[in-house]
Amino acid sequence: MRAMTDRGRAIANRTDFAVIEETEDYIVVDKPAPLLVHPSKPSPLPTLWDELRALLAYELANGAVLSIINRLDRETSGVVLVTKHPLAARKFSLAMQHRQTSKRYEALVHGWPEKDAFTVDAPLLRRGEVEESPIWLKRMVHPSGQASVSHVTVLARWLVGNERFARVEVQPVTGRMHQIRVHLSHVGHPIVGDKIYRDEQCYLTFIESGWTKDLERRLLLPRHALHARALTFHLEDGDLTWEAPFPEDLKITTVPSSLS
Repeated sequence: MRAMTDRGRAIANRTDFAVIEETEDYIVVDKPAPLLVHPSKPSPLPTLWDELRALLAYELANGAVLSIINRLDRETSGVVLVTKHPLAARKFSLAMQHRQTSKRYEALVHGWPEKDAFTVDAPLLRRGEVEESPIWLKRMVHPSGQASVSHVTVLARWLVGNERFARVEVQPVTGRMHQIRVHLSHVGHPIVGDKIYRDEQCYLTFIESGWTKDLERRLLLPRHALHARALTFHLEDGDLTWEAPFPEDLKITTVPSSLS
């Protein structure tokens, strides 16, 4: 892989997460993209896990045990809940298992959805299970897949040059891997900047060469424009909701002249 540009290196090394709320039981943060939530293999790149362990060093020295309750893809920004002790981890994990949660995502997509609100009910599986796929983790809609449902609401539509874009809210009923990205692509409105579901060749190029001017022209944004806006737990003692504002880096004001 060729060396990253200075801009690419700065983006990859972002650690500027914001604390939304902190108690004795948990800490909730607004994770930026493309900060990894947890290290998947030895790497010099920072992770949210490493940064939180540094931030909470005193608590850890006094017996705290951190557990990440909800994970986000590297390029997805937004709300992440991390508990500080096993009892809290059990409480929130059980709520997740029993679907006592609500999630709201916001995304920028290509095109204008015809309806202001609609539901995508389309089962998903890993593409490689049924056909050749150069990307192992890529998902697709398939009748043999797991049931997957997403509710979509259009928040805004606008033109940049001759290009149509929309900002949508998505409330996933199920929580399949890449569900929102696949569902939006399936209905003809892929997420802006999505290297896999907008054009998988972009992903393969990115893995080989890093972020390039050509990828910038084709994708418009260096990461997919998906943000975990709100997370709610419906608990016996009341609801808990945390929200993260829509990030500044997901703004499209111009497009390359070749696309306009």
